Amino acid sequence: VIFCEAVAIYGVIVAIILQTRIEGSELTETGSFTPAAMKAGYAILGAGLTTGFANLVCGICVGIVGSSCALSDAQNSTLFVKILVVEIFASALGLFGVIIGIIISSNAQFA
Repeated sequence: VIFCEAVAIYGVIVAIILQTRIEGSELTETGSFTPAAMKAGYAILGAGLTTGFANLVCGICVGIVGSSCALSDAQNSTLFVKILVVEIFASALGLFGVIIGIIISSNAQFA
């Protein structure tokens, strides 16, 4: 359960970071946005999608590994520490998504 809560917190952290990056943008004479504004908007969208999908996959992985860990721990209790390491590797996928999301959003410049 703790690993899944960490994944939820990753999403909240990235949402706060992305919300602070959003700025207003003026339209050009042709009625479209500037290329810099469009690039920034797509960078924020990409950062959010990357983090979201990475955390979705992380949650699925933690669930599958957690189920397997519970079954194997019930059969052999000496495997608990080894299983815990595998569970930590599964939850690291969400952290990688957060890092990539932060890197992508750092390129968002609306000016």
